[in-house]
Amino acid sequence: MASRYNHKDVEPRQRARWDAAKLFAAGEPDPKRAKCYVLEMFPYPSGRIHIGHVRNYAMGDVIARRRRAAGDQVLHPMGWDAFGLPAENAARERGEHPDVWTRQNIKLMRSQLQQLGFAIDWSREFATCEPSYYRHQQKMFLDLLKVGLVYRKKSKVNWDPVENTVLANEQVVDGRGWRSGALVEQRFLEQWMFQITRFGEELVTALDGLSGWPEKVRIMQQNWIGRSEGLRFSFAFDAATPCPLPGPLEVYTTRPDTLFGASFAAISVDHPITLALAQTNPELEAFAESCRRAGTSEEAIETQEKRGFDTGLRVVHPFDASKTLPLWVANFVLMDYGTGAIFACPAHDQRDLDFARKYGLPVLPVVLPHGADPSDISIGDTALLGDGTIFNSSFLDGLSIGEAKSAAIAKMESMGRGKGTVNFRLRDWGVSRQRYWGCPIPIIHCPTCGPVGVPEDQLPVELPEDVTFDRPGNPLDHHPRWKHVSCPTCSRPAVRETDTLDTFVDSSWYWARFCGQPLDQPTDLKAVEHWLPVDHYIGGVEHAVLHLLYSRFFARAMKLVGLQPTHEPFTKLFTQGMVTHATFRSQDGRWLSPDEVTLTGTNATEIATGAPAIVGPIEKMSKSKRNTVDPDDIVATYGADVARLFVLSDSPPERDVEWSVSGVEGSWRFIQKIWASFDALPATELGPMTTASQASGPALDLRRAAHKAIAAMSLAIDTYRFNSAIANLHELVGHVRRAEADTSAMMLEARIEALGILARLLQPFTPHLAEEAWTRIGGEGFVAVAPWPIADESLLSDATIMIPIQVDGKKRGELHVTKGLDKAELERMALNLPEAIHFIAGRPLDKVIVVPDRIVNIVTRGSEA
Repeated sequence: MASRYNHKDVEPRQRARWDAAKLFAAGEPDPKRAKCYVLEMFPYPSGRIHIGHVRNYAMGDVIARRRRAAGDQVLHPMGWDAFGLPAENAARERGEHPDVWTRQNIKLMRSQLQQLGFAIDWSREFATCEPSYYRHQQKMFLDLLKVGLVYRKKSKVNWDPVENTVLANEQVVDGRGWRSGALVEQRFLEQWMFQITRFGEELVTALDGLSGWPEKVRIMQQNWIGRSEGLRFSFAFDAATPCPLPGPLEVYTTRPDTLFGASFAAISVDHPITLALAQTNPELEAFAESCRRAGTSEEAIETQEKRGFDTGLRVVHPFDASKTLPLWVANFVLMDYGTGAIFACPAHDQRDLDFARKYGLPVLPVVLPHGADPSDISIGDTALLGDGTIFNSSFLDGLSIGEAKSAAIAKMESMGRGKGTVNFRLRDWGVSRQRYWGCPIPIIHCPTCGPVGVPEDQLPVELPEDVTFDRPGNPLDHHPRWKHVSCPTCSRPAVRETDTLDTFVDSSWYWARFCGQPLDQPTDLKAVEHWLPVDHYIGGVEHAVLHLLYSRFFARAMKLVGLQPTHEPFTKLFTQGMVTHATFRSQDGRWLSPDEVTLTGTNATEIATGAPAIVGPIEKMSKSKRNTVDPDDIVATYGADVARLFVLSDSPPERDVEWSVSGVEGSWRFIQKIWASFDALPATELGPMTTASQASGPALDLRRAAHKAIAAMSLAIDTYRFNSAIANLHELVGHVRRAEADTSAMMLEARIEALGILARLLQPFTPHLAEEAWTRIGGEGFVAVAPWPIADESLLSDATIMIPIQVDGKKRGELHVTKGLDKAELERMALNLPEAIHFIAGRPLDKVIVVPDRIVNIVTRGSEA
């Protein structure tokens, strides 16, 4: 009888072997070998890892292990994004220093990651809160200050009065701080800025070259940068309504072709004209303040009701001096885009139309759809969008939209009233944060000399340890000694900058520090030359804009000051889906964790009370809704390999995966089946690198199955189709198990070859099991560094055919199988195809129509297929 695979014995023993051999250390750069740098977005040390972490790092680990076995020199490091407000809040709540809290969490999370068997080079580990890391960040800040990429200015910020810190627009939800829930205030503060706009054109045009990035991410970045070509021009004020400020009204537009359809002009609540008028108009001041409180992000403004305030001022139409337009203050005009002023053509912009209908303003169409009759055009509550020719527009009549844009710009330039220009939605990055647990900004403020950089020999500027959190605000402001220093230039009394850097800065260059960590420089120039750019970068799509954009900026900034060689930090980017789980509530509305309920079918019962529990929707795992699963429990019960296998096998990696006990148990049963296939091998002198070159008949069929698995799995891993690779594993194990009944010498030789291949194909997914299996069949050393198997092309070109798999008449996937495969096996394989499983989920099966060598159609009940 086959022995049962015992993960509790195998997994710690195999990890100890790897650690003793320092198997996953990348070593010094070796120019004779192809390099592969695999990096997952490093975690914030919040306390414990969750299953989402397991999925993220398992994906990177599969790639790292595959490439190492293929002969590449692999760098696969790990670190900690360790600064941030949660640690400071924990200090306030628990009376514990942020450093103590953070390091306790790091210790725990490190041990959790290590027991999962990830092939990580732990010798390169660092945390961003360590002075040995942030001293180099401070040096870079000063380097970028010297070349003009850092500057200081007073700017409007979102201020959270409870957390006493600046919030990004994206952290303001319905006018309130995303963490505290406090009404956000608008303040003007001196802020340190990174001049990211200096690279605006390059950041957007370079997106076309990032072919290894998901298209949706490139589009998101393109939209955030917001490059547009248009016209910057000025409205003169009507002499009857003079403006309180000198000069005309400057406007930027991307639609100068619609100027003859203008019915009003509008300015932001923070426009200088608004501020000047509000000084003597309390009603306007109240309106502006209510708009500021309602939310300042573009997303928030788009979803709000359009509101306005008529200033009473009028501006003169630039192409028709006899026509004037009213000037409104509008809540949908952004001060930090363009000039903070627009003209509105309601007929062809839905936002402008909603505003015009609300306030009874004119609506004049000026774009005639192709083939339409001008007399038939009328605008109701829906703007007329799309292509057409210009009409009702004087000298622009009859032109296409593109031609009219060019003509309007040329006319405005000839009048000396405007100029064609390129504009960006992107704004410079404000990096000042009014909190303690962050990288100190290395600046000293002198009353005589102004802001002065801290001399390099005095870096790092370390955070003081003896701080208190018993008062609101930044503890660095309250510290009795830390901020009081002498000016490095004139030696007079001065004060340190008490703002710390946005934690996005910490994570914007860590990828370069992992390559090499010299004591005296941010980067090892020889090492970054070898390792960069990162070949595979893996993380959540929620970081698609800011983190990735800031990292791209830092790559260019660091290149400018000679710290690394590449413009783009990441060659390939993969954004994985989330891990989800059902949610549960008690009868009184409390969130319940999965281990506090028992499930019977679709019904749940609260264990503590015996009362029925409310089963809620399946959602992303989160601590707030208590629908998380602790990986430690899974590892203890089923083993690390089961956790790894499950999170990679259940669905395509870019989609969400639902955590289920039945799914985990299925992965556990498969691992037992794999082990049985190795344990069933009789004693033999043959080793796992055997080639059964004389095989024929069923033995040759087994060889073909093994080599097809090599080809299919290699391609699947290299294209991030991990679930497909695991489906190939299932198929190969099935072939091996069916061959066990044949005890001939020829089949034994084919089995040992197939098992040697299987062990090597397994090691990226279930590395502990693979090592144990490798030893069981006589393999020497570590399967983790055994050469990746190479498929024999002659075994791939036999009578293999492609069978399309349909679900309810629509092709959803395909199988590559041996010609002549029987109906029952084709049906079994089709029903186990991941793509088929996805599309039949939740639908009862009606029948499976199998036409051998042609097609399989899975029909669900109630379909018309």
